[in-house]
Amino acid sequence: MASPLEIDEVNENKGRMWDLEQKIDQPMDEEAGRLRNMYREKKFSALLLLRLAYQSLGVVYGDLGTSPLYVFYNTFPHGIEHQEDVVGALSLIIYSLTLVPLLKYVFIVLRANDNGQGGTFALYALLCRHANIKIIPNQHRTDEELTTYSRTAFHEKSFAAKTKRWLEGQAFIKSTILILVLVGTCMVIGDGILTPAISVLSAAGGIKVNRPEMDSGVVVLVAVVILVGLFSMQHYGTDRVGWLFAPIVLLWLLLIGGIGMYNLSRFGGNVLKAFSPLYVYRYLRNGRKKSWLSLGGILLSITGTEALFADLANFPVSSVQIAFTLIVFPCLLLAYSGQAAYLVDNLDHYQDAFYRSIPDRIYWPVFVIATLAAIVASQATITATFSIIKQALAHGCFPRVKVVHTSKKYLGQVYIPDINWILMVLCIAVTAGFKNQSQIGNAYGTAVVLVMLVTTLLMILVMILVWHCHWILVVVFTGLSLIVECTYFSAVLFKVDQGGWAPLAIAGVFLIVMYVWHYGTVKRYEFELHSKVSMAWILGLGPSLGLVRVPGIGLVYTELASGVPHIFSHFITNLPALHSVVVFVCVKYLPVYTVPEEERFLVKRIGPKNYHIFRCVARYGYKDLHKKDDDFEKKLFDNLFMFVRLESMMEGCSDSEYSLCEPQNEQSREFMLNNNGNTTSMSNVDFSVSSVDSIVPARSPSHVNVVTFQSSSHCTDIDELEFLNGCREAGVVHILGNTVVRASRDSRFYKKIAVDYIYAFLRKICRENSVIFNIPHESLLNVGQVFYV
Repeated sequence: MASPLEIDEVNENKGRMWDLEQKIDQPMDEEAGRLRNMYREKKFSALLLLRLAYQSLGVVYGDLGTSPLYVFYNTFPHGIEHQEDVVGALSLIIYSLTLVPLLKYVFIVLRANDNGQGGTFALYALLCRHANIKIIPNQHRTDEELTTYSRTAFHEKSFAAKTKRWLEGQAFIKSTILILVLVGTCMVIGDGILTPAISVLSAAGGIKVNRPEMDSGVVVLVAVVILVGLFSMQHYGTDRVGWLFAPIVLLWLLLIGGIGMYNLSRFGGNVLKAFSPLYVYRYLRNGRKKSWLSLGGILLSITGTEALFADLANFPVSSVQIAFTLIVFPCLLLAYSGQAAYLVDNLDHYQDAFYRSIPDRIYWPVFVIATLAAIVASQATITATFSIIKQALAHGCFPRVKVVHTSKKYLGQVYIPDINWILMVLCIAVTAGFKNQSQIGNAYGTAVVLVMLVTTLLMILVMILVWHCHWILVVVFTGLSLIVECTYFSAVLFKVDQGGWAPLAIAGVFLIVMYVWHYGTVKRYEFELHSKVSMAWILGLGPSLGLVRVPGIGLVYTELASGVPHIFSHFITNLPALHSVVVFVCVKYLPVYTVPEEERFLVKRIGPKNYHIFRCVARYGYKDLHKKDDDFEKKLFDNLFMFVRLESMMEGCSDSEYSLCEPQNEQSREFMLNNNGNTTSMSNVDFSVSSVDSIVPARSPSHVNVVTFQSSSHCTDIDELEFLNGCREAGVVHILGNTVVRASRDSRFYKKIAVDYIYAFLRKICRENSVIFNIPHESLLNVGQVFYV
């Protein structure tokens, strides 16, 4: 039995790392701790920052850097009438690059990262930690104690607090925010299709410029071959060839910047007057509707800006800012200015201004570098697509697909085979179907501007809830962003019938798939939540649960982080035997980018000791990859044994009675154990009538039931550990619930289509839980049940 001093020590040191055997703090890996602290405190040396800025070029800026290949052609698809039009278009490009990538994203939006993670779902996770807007309510107060669960506090009477209460009290607003996030995600997927198509096709178009007699079909064929090779190599990941990306993009940026300076010196710097915003006004005034529609092409000069945010993962914000301000931004300005100077003297070369402006001596080397840069840009966008689908999968917004980690160094580098081949087919269809850059550019612009609008709307909430900005700053940021983006969006709308429909159609299909899957996931969770088994019923069955308890351990997988799932009652009422030890295993994802390995598991006991029923919750972040393997099972049992030791040390069980008193306002004496050995008190949890971890149902204060179990003298922690080890050696059986969702008879027709056809089809073609958990068929037991919504 533990001494009172030991028990006091445990109670006074909740939340610290424990080693139960040695009772000393667990040492943290020194190098990992040093790097983590260095990253968090942003204490980078100047040399390291420059090195990271250089490396970020290949990952973050490939898409934005290849835009000069196709911007002027998509701005003037029908030719250029006046030289002033070129100057006006250049002025719009300059101020678009300044306002959107530079001011909005590099200096504002990048600061809204989730511990270094960027993208639409990263913003959503950040908001979920500061307000209860997550649709699936599977979070617990203990989750907020994670070291990665960072959030800021605010005064109850502040504007942020009022906004938080308003969001949490409106179910419609929660659904609207989720739909916004899904729309942004679908548009990023559209980018993953359109970026390779337009980048590779534009780069391959250089062949025809130097060989005018060549048929356009050959250019399309070359582009398709490059695309097939690009997607076929995805399973190798970017880790092996990633070291080549940065020098390729750097060389590309220096080349286009140098060519721009060459053209400015050759054709004159008269176009530099475009730095005056007056020429924006003149361009729009003189051209009217024609100039307005050309904004769809100018929008392509800022494509890749959203990928800049989505691909942030492995670099500190300061290094990305340095790379853009010192290298990317100046080189792009020089490239566009040089092309404009060339076009002013060669108005009829609007279709291929970039390649025609290249000096003859370096034409083919530039063509090779342009093709490689297009491949790098495509690779970065495809990788971002895989990453954001992985995040959607973790939030329950995408069907279960196979996710493969391609790098041992970088957590965010993943490969999704099914999505890869879908992207390849769609990308080839777009390239071969449209055949020209103009229509693909219209489609590309539609996807880009919609993602930007979604980011702006989410940033409003981030500025209020996370940054606690004054409402005037929020209004200024929102007003300026919406003026620019809505202006571009209005121009893009006129080109829906000229290719702009493609991303809308693609995004529409993915949106239906994601929303229907999330709807089915929520309904399944609500069914389990409201069908939880009463502990009074469990206790009424006795320690044997009315069955023959056979040697072995039964791992019952459930989505519930608390309570006894309905599948358990369904199981024990239909089978005559049950394992001696039952562990309810819940694998859940939290709105954090990662859960440290030492904080991953929570363990607690359900019911009296002689029932041998436990719960283990394995927590993951949206960047973590869960794979049910022997290592996971070993960690689960290690934490279970550690829990038994700590429980014995805290309460003792030798020659003691397990007394269970439960008036309505008395709280259960339960505690959780994480992987460090930390004990997390459950005394703050509100056990209401719906709670099923309570020993008996809640009653009025005048009715107090006491259930007493006399422990035998030999019931020590050593005996229980030996018992658990013996059961483990006897065999482990994995029990999975297979809840089939069906629409009720009185449902509307669209609900029946969504649930009975779309959701059922998605469940049929997606991976089974047993495959994801890598469970051997000989130790798998499926328990089916039907639920009508």
